[in-house]
Order: sequence, then structure tokens, then C-alpha cells
Amino acid sequence: MVNVILEKQTVDINNIYCIGRNYVDHIAELKNETPTEPVVFMKPNNSILHSGGTIRLPAYSRSVHYESELVLLIGKDSDGLNSDDLTEIIAGYGVGLDLTARDVQGRLKEKGLPWTKAKGFRGAACVSEFIGADKLVNPQNCKFTFKVNGEMRQCGETSHMIYPLPAILKELAETYGLCRGDVVFTGTPAGVGELHAGDRLELDLAGTVQAFFEVV
Repeated sequence: MVNVILEKQTVDINNIYCIGRNYVDHIAELKNETPTEPVVFMKPNNSILHSGGTIRLPAYSRSVHYESELVLLIGKDSDGLNSDDLTEIIAGYGVGLDLTARDVQGRLKEKGLPWTKAKGFRGAACVSEFIGADKLVNPQNCKFTFKVNGEMRQCGETSHMIYPLPAILKELAETYGLCRGDVVFTGTPAGVGELHAGDRLELDLAGTVQAFFEVV
């Protein structure tokens, strides 16, 4: 089973959900339309890559982009029907990268085809270890950062989300059902760009947890 680390303990993961177009500035930089409901897509479990891992750029793409994000680990099952605030089902918080083969995604979107090949390759869901939910004081008003070779590329503020955490969880729980072990990428701010072989990557979530990757 594929797993993630929560407070030094392994947790088998279930589904990987991703929220697209959740920051206004990122929507603007890609010239996309602002969604009227959360944009949800999924990644295969085999796309998980733990901190310290090596990102191998897929041979079929010439433009793999990074997208840094706050990541949730779900600790309880929920169908979302009996609760207005589902944040209590979050077991932990981490920081990660939703990698996108942007050139491949563009071609698939033009043809009206699914994005899986652009979003789901091995190593396309990079994650830190997760801290317990009680250790992130205000997850809806915190910062996360992403550096490439020591240079700041993204600085996200979760208060700028179009759909905050309760709305994301409610949508996922009511539509799909959330289960213990589900992982949720919550969207990226502006500043996305290409990765290149030799890049050294560093992520930080509010000074509480970090992640490191190398690109080959």
C-alpha cells in the first residue's frame, strides 16, 4: 500500500483529491475562468513522492510545472450530510507539490480529454510529512512557501482561497464521500513555473513542517 507519514507513523492512503483554480491570482496568470464551484480532479496513488525523494521528469513532456499547496490528510470517514463544518475530520496538515505536464495538459484540454497523463505520472504528488491537526494553529490563515535552488518562487496565504477548507471538504464529502486516508491538495497560488533537471526544491508550511526534493 502507498502511505504517508503522520507524526512519524505511516498511514495508508485511500484517494488523492486535488482542487484546481482555488486562488484568484493563479487563475489570472493562466488566463482561466473563475469557477462557480470547486474544481476537483484526482491523481493515482502511485503519484505520491515523499520528502527527500527524486522527481523524474516524464519523457513525454517538455514543460513540467510546479504548484505548491497546503495538503490535508483525512482521519475519519464522512458523507458530509450531517455536519456543517467538516474540519474536525482532518487528521493532519502538510505541504506538497501538484506537478503538471503543462504542455500535455494543454493538448488534452484542447481535445476535451481527461488530464490524467498530465497530472498523474509517478512523483506528480510530492508531499511532506504531516503534522497533527492540532499543531497548525490557524490553517485557514497561514502561509506556505516554495523555493527553487534557494530562490523564492511561491508564497501562498490560505486566507486567499476562493473555496476555504470547510467548503472543499463539504463538496468532496457530499459528492464522493471522504474516507480515512484520503489526501487533499487544496490549490496553488500564483508563481507556477517549469522544473528542470538539477533543481533543488524546498517547501515550508508556516514553519511547522518542511519538504525537500531534487529533480533529475
